[in-house]
Amino acid sequence: MEFINKFLWAIATIMLILSGLYYSFKLHFLHLDFKKIGNSLNNNNRDKKGISAFESLTVSLGACIGVGSLAGIALAIFKGGVGTIFWIIISCLVMAPNSIVENALAVIYHEKQGNNYIGGPSFYIEKGLGYKKLAIIYSILICIAYLFGFLTIQSNTISSFITTFYNIPNILIGVIISILSFLIIRKGIKGIAKFSSIFVPFMGMLYLFVSLFIIVKNINLIPNIFGDILKEAFNPSSIKYGLFSSIIIGIQRGIFASEVGSGTSAIASASSNINSPIKQGLVGVVGVYFTTFVICLSTALIILTSDYNPMNYNVVNGIEITGNALRYHLGSIGNFLLYFSLIAFSFSTIISGYYYVETNLKFIFKNISDNKVLLLKIITCILLMISTIISPTIIWNLSDLLVALLIIINVYAIYNLRHDVKSAYIDFKKQDF
Repeated sequence: MEFINKFLWAIATIMLILSGLYYSFKLHFLHLDFKKIGNSLNNNNRDKKGISAFESLTVSLGACIGVGSLAGIALAIFKGGVGTIFWIIISCLVMAPNSIVENALAVIYHEKQGNNYIGGPSFYIEKGLGYKKLAIIYSILICIAYLFGFLTIQSNTISSFITTFYNIPNILIGVIISILSFLIIRKGIKGIAKFSSIFVPFMGMLYLFVSLFIIVKNINLIPNIFGDILKEAFNPSSIKYGLFSSIIIGIQRGIFASEVGSGTSAIASASSNINSPIKQGLVGVVGVYFTTFVICLSTALIILTSDYNPMNYNVVNGIEITGNALRYHLGSIGNFLLYFSLIAFSFSTIISGYYYVETNLKFIFKNISDNKVLLLKIITCILLMISTIISPTIIWNLSDLLVALLIIINVYAIYNLRHDVKSAYIDFKKQDF
């Protein structure tokens, strides 16, 4: 399993980098035009169906800003040294064009379903490439990865973390998580979008505010920290596993943090009522940059301005490092922030991730009845409850493998649909901004 996982990730990483470089030139480095990126959120060119561009952004952010934003960055620093932060940033900038493309294609090929839109990679693989079987495979992988992987892992993480400090039965926490999740997802994409548009910005801004407070408080350390990041990014003798390992860890962490190239953000973008595919693609880039430069970089600086020392840890999953850093800076308030962030980030992933599953189930089973969708919601909540009492190790490994497969399929698709992207880009340039 480990060999297969590494092999698939090597292929996926190479494909993402090549595709990102290709579209950087084809789209004339549009992902670096921050004025157009900012304007993409001010959308007056839309119809009354679906959800707004901003709502689609918050749904996407809700899915990717999970526990990995707290634990994953810490683990990357621990395994690869502070130089990994440089490679996370570089991978973000190189791969961001993939986000423009996959989100644009989602709008080009989305379908109306009642008062909503529905779409994503499965839809543009079938309708754009004509590969129905490959589209179904992608949808199946999404359903497995989220329903039996990411959603249940988030629930398990919440319960494990709470029971570490409080004598509360895991199953009771699972029941609470399930009930809260059902109350939101039962309303469909409108309810999920409404929840995400309020909760995700609040969650992100609170974390950003605390991060800025810590950074300003330790502003004298910041120049040296960035100097160390640049120095160690190219210094094979100063990191635990060598230069190549630092690059790989940084790139993979960047991919996991933003989910760029996997096509999952395109599922949220397909629900948007924006009429310009490329403009929606730029909305997707906002999500990539916010996750990387705000959430992940903030976590890194919180850790690196603390008394962090890798020699103090043996076997870690990352959350201990982030927790110790917050306590170092904020004392008991740091504990509260850690509890809130971990629970909030995980819960937002559950809500948005469920929508990804529902969308792809509707693709596999055309005209699925409302009763069967309701059954999916009930099954999801049962799995969230059960997952609080099982070990997540095997599921994590399986999820990593599935994400690599999703990236390979999606990048193959977005490259082969490059002519559609070119046409959409030409139309975009003709529009008056």
